[in-house]
Amino acid sequence: MSHAYLDPEDSLERQNEKLIQIVDALVRQVERGGSGSDEAYAQFRRAALLEEQVQARTAELETTLEMLNRSNARLAQAMRETEAARRDLSTAIETVQEGFAMFDPEGVMVMCNSRFGMHMDDIRDTLAPGLRFADYIDSVARSRALSLPPGETPEIWRARRLARHDDRHAIFNISLSGDHWVQISQHRTPGGGTVILQTDVTDMIRAERQARERMLDDQSRMARATLDHIKQGICIFDGRIRLAGWNDGLSQLMGVPMPRLRRGLPFPALWRMIEADFGFDGEMTRERLSAWVETPLARQPLRFAMRSEDRRFIDASAQQLPDGGFVISFTDITAERRAIDNLARANEALEERVRERTLELEDALERAERANASRSRFVAATSHDLLQPLSAANLFLSALVQDDPANRAVLGKAHDALHSVEAILHALLDISKLELGHASMDVGPVALDLVLGQLRDQFALQAEAKGIGLRILPCALTVTSDRTYLKRVLQNLIGNALRYTETGRVLVGTRRRGGAVAIEVWDTGPGIAEEDFQTVFREFARLNARASASEGMGLGLAIVERACAILGHPLDLASEPGRYTRFSVTVPVTEAQDRLESPAPASVAQEETGDRVALLVENDAELRRAMCHLLERWGVTVLDVDSGEAALALIAETGAEPDLLLVDQQLGRGLTGLDTISALRELLPEGVVRPVRLVTADRSPELREAARRAGVTILPKPVGAEALRAVLDPSPGA
Repeated sequence: MSHAYLDPEDSLERQNEKLIQIVDALVRQVERGGSGSDEAYAQFRRAALLEEQVQARTAELETTLEMLNRSNARLAQAMRETEAARRDLSTAIETVQEGFAMFDPEGVMVMCNSRFGMHMDDIRDTLAPGLRFADYIDSVARSRALSLPPGETPEIWRARRLARHDDRHAIFNISLSGDHWVQISQHRTPGGGTVILQTDVTDMIRAERQARERMLDDQSRMARATLDHIKQGICIFDGRIRLAGWNDGLSQLMGVPMPRLRRGLPFPALWRMIEADFGFDGEMTRERLSAWVETPLARQPLRFAMRSEDRRFIDASAQQLPDGGFVISFTDITAERRAIDNLARANEALEERVRERTLELEDALERAERANASRSRFVAATSHDLLQPLSAANLFLSALVQDDPANRAVLGKAHDALHSVEAILHALLDISKLELGHASMDVGPVALDLVLGQLRDQFALQAEAKGIGLRILPCALTVTSDRTYLKRVLQNLIGNALRYTETGRVLVGTRRRGGAVAIEVWDTGPGIAEEDFQTVFREFARLNARASASEGMGLGLAIVERACAILGHPLDLASEPGRYTRFSVTVPVTEAQDRLESPAPASVAQEETGDRVALLVENDAELRRAMCHLLERWGVTVLDVDSGEAALALIAETGAEPDLLLVDQQLGRGLTGLDTISALRELLPEGVVRPVRLVTADRSPELREAARRAGVTILPKPVGAEALRAVLDPSPGA
């Protein structure tokens, strides 16, 4: 009953009034019926509970109503602000100079300003919010204001414009009627919408066009001035094969009257005027030229010659132009052709004179060869005849020296002078025999040690008198050569080295080169510049020679070169001016020697050690002498010195490259053994692997560690024969 009595649609005040009435009725009923009535009490309780619920619901409704009022107030404020922002945005886009429009992600126009669609009055009414992008493009494509490119329809333009809509950024120009130009700048927003800006660029494009036209006018004037300035005749034809340009040289060279030259003149008409004075000179014909002219595409460069009846020659060159036209240039080559003709006649006369002169030179050369042969035969004959009395005179002078001690000095000088004359005659005799080919060569086995020993005895006194250190190292090899001429070659090389070396030393040694041995002569003389390498082998050539001819006439190296050439011994020269000179003669080792050098169980094989050069640095004279003797018995060439400083000086002066380094650690004062080895490694060429041994009796850990860091193996004293032989063993790990 109470539920029907209370209507939720009533206001709270009305519901409260009804509840009060219900409570009053219930109270009166209770008073009438007494306290024993349970139904009345239950109704009272229900009424009380209902009142509490009504009060709670009333409070909730009041709170909700308050919140709704505040929300409505904020929404109204936001709507006022949004409307203000929209008005501000519309005002802002209306003030910009460009046309502006915005489309949402579905392609529907949201807003635009009054400049959007500028210069297109026939579609301005359709440009409003709600317009779809595709419809907007349709309107533009059908607009009378749109100026389409040649050959393009509205449908084609519409398709190309819609294709640009997918680009994230796009900028392009469109042409409108009345020579107006609008630049379209289209951008996609992060939310997928589209913003379009339209900028009027008419003034900019017109200014660029005017600047380009002025530039073309300037270029045209410059081109015209250039064409008139050059001496060639020029004619330019457009793609329709009509005359488009020419210069004054065309009229002057080809005889075409200037009044008859006009723009648009067909090529055949111009060519008929040219043919009045000129014809083709060569393989070119009128048909070939016409075919080239009438082929508008891929014309290849064409060149041909023309000549007139008065013998004027023209070189013509035709070239394709990018627009399908072509240009022909005419160059007067009359002077060049006449010069060529004159040169041809001069060449014929010169060739005739050359033939005559060649015959004369051949006759003169034949006479000179006969005279040279006669001279060589005369020198050979007279030298042999003069040597015998000179030898007798030397014997007499030797006897007089013994019999007349008082005049020994004078007689000694006379003896020396006769000896010099005898040496010169011997040289003349040798060079004459070699030139005439009469030198008799007796090629066979030659023991090098015997030859070198004789040379050591021959030059020892001369070197000692001059204060020069001479060292000729022994060699046990046997070579194949002519003993006499090999000795003469080495004599001349050693004699030259002693003659030109003022201080220092001369070193003669051998170095094995496979099946041959190189005999090398080193000196510390002034050296030879590279440009003089060929000069020193000429007859009578003496570099840095003094006035006295008693020291030779410059025939020694000429004899060396000719003898080595006949014997087939390669001759090599190396020098560094101011430091050293090295002459090397390579001689083959005899086969018998190779068989003798087969390995033996008890000693190091000659073929393994005979070509080795060892540098021994040892301050103990007795030990140094013993090691030298042992190494030389094994065929090793030994360079022995008593200090590190002497070793460095020897390598620096001679340029020698030892294959083995044996260095004592305790060398007295100065450099130690490790210091010497380090300095030698810097002085010797890099990239060559050579055994290095530090000879020492010091067994301290410090020295062993220092040697290990330096990469040096220690050879402990006392040195035994087997240990020394192990250093020479070429097997790995030795």
